[in-house]
Amino acid sequence: MGISEQLAAFALAPCDAPEAVRAVARLSLIDWMAVGIAGAGEPVSGVMRAMAREEGGAAQAGLIGGGRAPARMAALVNGTISHALDYDDTHFAHIGHPSVGVIPAALAMGEHRGRSGAEMQEAALIGMEAAIRFGVWLGRDHYQVGYHQTATAGAVGATVAAGRLMGLSQDRMETALGLVATRASGLKSQFGTMGKPFNAGLSAANGVEAAMLARLGIEARLGALEGPLGFGPTHHGVADEAAFDGLGTDWMFETISHKFHACCHGLHAALEAAADIETAPGEIAAIRVATHPRWMSVCNQPAPETGLGAKFSYTTVLPMHFLGHDTARLESYTDALCAEPALVALRNRVEVREDEALGEMQARLEVELTSGDVQTAFHDLDVVPPLKERARKIMAKADSLVGATRAARLRDLVEGAAAPARLAREVAL
Repeated sequence: MGISEQLAAFALAPCDAPEAVRAVARLSLIDWMAVGIAGAGEPVSGVMRAMAREEGGAAQAGLIGGGRAPARMAALVNGTISHALDYDDTHFAHIGHPSVGVIPAALAMGEHRGRSGAEMQEAALIGMEAAIRFGVWLGRDHYQVGYHQTATAGAVGATVAAGRLMGLSQDRMETALGLVATRASGLKSQFGTMGKPFNAGLSAANGVEAAMLARLGIEARLGALEGPLGFGPTHHGVADEAAFDGLGTDWMFETISHKFHACCHGLHAALEAAADIETAPGEIAAIRVATHPRWMSVCNQPAPETGLGAKFSYTTVLPMHFLGHDTARLESYTDALCAEPALVALRNRVEVREDEALGEMQARLEVELTSGDVQTAFHDLDVVPPLKERARKIMAKADSLVGATRAARLRDLVEGAAAPARLAREVAL
C-alpha cells in the first residue's frame, strides 16, 4: 500500500495502543491544556479570538480563553494559543510539536460531533502518531530547508484525528489526506514571531477542513502525499519508507519529550545535567558545557539583556539554576534577571563549546569548584524518564502554570475521560 492508504487504514482501525502509550497521551493532553490556559493572555491569543469574534459563524466548539466558533476556526485559534508560549511537547524523530497541531483538531471535532472523551483521546493519539510517522517519512531535509514540521506533518495528523471522529470511510479518509496535501503549510521563517504559533493553528485547522470537506463529498487526488508532484516530492521529502514499519503496533509517540523548563529545548539537556550537580554558587569557579553544533546558533546568546533572550542562552539559564531560580516558571525570565549582579558574575564563568560527538539531545557539563575539584554530568533527552517520574514532572509544571487546584482538576478530567465539551469549558475559564 502507498502511505496514504496506510495512514487511512491506521486512522480507522481499532486502537490497540498499550496502556503505557495511552498514559503518555493523557499526560500530553494535561500538558497541552495547562500550556494553553497559561498562554491565553498572550498578545497572539487575543488576536486569534478577536478574529473568531469578527468572523462569527456556528458555535460548534469552544475557544481557549473564552468564546465559541465553528470547529475549523476553534482548531485554528486553539492550536495557535497552545503554542504561544512554545512550552508544549516535542518529538525529535522529526522535530515537531505533535500536541498543538493535533489535539485542537480532535477537541474541536470531538465537541462538534458529540464524541466521548475516550473517543477523542484515541483519535488524538492516533493523529499524533500519524504526524510523527509522516514527519519521519519526510525526513530532516524537509525541516532543514525551511519547512515547519509542526504545521506540515501536523496537518496530516490533524486530518487523521478529525476524520476518525467524523467516521469517514477508507476512501473518504484517503480523499481527506489527498486534500490536506495541497493545504498543509508552515515555514521556519516565522520563528521568533507570532507566525510560529500560527503555524500550529494552521495544522489543526487544515486537518479539520480537509476532513469536513471529504465528508461532504469533495473529490481530490488520491495518493497526493507521496505520488508524482505530491507533497513529499515537492517539499524536499526523502520518502523514508521505513517510517511506517510497525504502524499500529509500535508506537513512536511513546518517546515524546515534554518541556520541563520554560526555555529553548536545546538548553534542556544541559539543565537536566545541572540538576545532578550539587554545589553552592559561591563555590563555582567555572562552568563548561558541551553541546551539539546545531544549538550554537540557536540558544547560545552570550549576554542577553531581555527575559526572552535569556530563554536562548546557556550562559544565563545555567547560572539561573545554580542561583536557585526556577527555570520551569515563565515569570523567572525577566529583563531584570539579566542584569542581576550575581547572575552576571556567574554568567562570565560559563564556557560553551560544540562537540560533534554529542547527539542533538545530549549535553555534557563540567563544574569546576574553587577547591579545584570538578563535578561532571551528562544528560540525553532521548532517554525518557519512567512514566511515574514523567507524571510527577508534568503535574509540577501544570501546578506552576495554572495553580495546584486547577492542575488537579485537569488531571481528573483527563484521567476520567471527560467529554470534549467539558474539556472545552475548562480551557475557556
